[in-house]
Amino acid sequence: MTLNAEQQKQLNELIELLKIPSISADSTYKEAVARAADWVCASLRAAGCDATEVIPTPGHPIVYGEKIIDPTLPTVLVYGHYDVQPPDPIELWDSPPFEPVIKTTSIHPEGAIFARGACDDKGQFFMHIKALEKMISENTLGCNVKLMIEGEEEVGSDNLEQFVRTHTDKLKADVILISDTGIGSIQSPAITTGLRGMSYLEVSVTGPNRDLHSGLYGGTVANPINVLCSMIASMHDDKRQITIPGFYDDVVNYSSAERQEIEQAPIDDIAFKKSLDLEDLMGEEGYTTLERKSIRPTLDVNGIWGGYTGEGSKTVIASAAHAKISMRLVPNQDWKNISKLFENHFKAIAPEGVRVTVKTHHGGKPYVTPLDSLGYRAAFKAYEESFGQAPVALRDGGSIPIVPMFEEVLGVKTILMGFGLDSDAIHSPNENYGLVNFFKGIETIPLFYKHFAHLFKQD
Repeated sequence: MTLNAEQQKQLNELIELLKIPSISADSTYKEAVARAADWVCASLRAAGCDATEVIPTPGHPIVYGEKIIDPTLPTVLVYGHYDVQPPDPIELWDSPPFEPVIKTTSIHPEGAIFARGACDDKGQFFMHIKALEKMISENTLGCNVKLMIEGEEEVGSDNLEQFVRTHTDKLKADVILISDTGIGSIQSPAITTGLRGMSYLEVSVTGPNRDLHSGLYGGTVANPINVLCSMIASMHDDKRQITIPGFYDDVVNYSSAERQEIEQAPIDDIAFKKSLDLEDLMGEEGYTTLERKSIRPTLDVNGIWGGYTGEGSKTVIASAAHAKISMRLVPNQDWKNISKLFENHFKAIAPEGVRVTVKTHHGGKPYVTPLDSLGYRAAFKAYEESFGQAPVALRDGGSIPIVPMFEEVLGVKTILMGFGLDSDAIHSPNENYGLVNFFKGIETIPLFYKHFAHLFKQD
């Protein structure tokens, strides 16, 4: 991709940000996370914000900036996060995760930037800073802008809600804008209109008071790893439905017309399988791939461990086994209630001879953006103008737990203007973000401001 001077500068700055290993989950990177916060704050000042600050929290800092041009104009609150997922397993990366490189691929023939955080969410929130800088320099900014970029999204945003609740006047806005989702396809754009909720838990199964010799004790005691595997396997039936009693009680059932509307979003099962190097897909019986990944709840094991996993052999029956489990939830499912149902069921199915503990780490509610809101209508017009075709509404399978909290506390709707692709490998080795997507975002965001200001004036 041939870049002009402005685009090259924008890309160079993003590369600089991506070099900072702002891993919020690992305390050894605390200094790096703080350095990333300072970097983001400096970039807000350079973009033209009149007020910027790094705000301490009991965890990692929140970065805030604003550009208030006229109190009578509408205000857009931009949210993003500068923290990133751990890069493990490192050995599966083709290049070091914090040494960004530009490579061409079959999906990104014009190039993509490979690094941890490239798409989630540094590349995406940085588009907003560059778009703001562009609007200020060209004197085309038609709205007030506030930006809140946090450093704890990847660990549950533990301190964000308290900050929001105690700073409602500071964060007062007419719409919230987030780019932390996907676009469907760069050829056929989509706007995310729904997010699933989530419950994230950790379970432990404990047996004997120490690791045991598998020859001397095998066959006489419950093996915690075997038990844990059996318990987890029983959480789905032969139709891939979740077996927790009461789990589906509040799940919304969609009409045939609504399900047909959902299928308007672009997805190709053959291409989807190919991108994952799979011969077949698996999911809940009676639903399409798109429905399974958007409007149906799920239960997945995110990590499992116990016993000996080092080189060579060690014949032991482990004293304990552990797993991390996430459940993606759909409208009307309350994550706290689901977490309790899980805990009760998991303990109930445990055999005698083991002890079970369940720890709930964090969770969040599902969210649906109304298609008749001013924000969605402005986003629709912005995508239509930028891409030359009308976008479709897309229900996303991911979760951003703070989105429903924003509406509850601040009383405004959130618009999810993401530009990522399913192939961007977020949370995985070789995370990447297409250069076309990055620059398309910088082009489209100012159009949102233009249309939002116009619709707001008409309303």
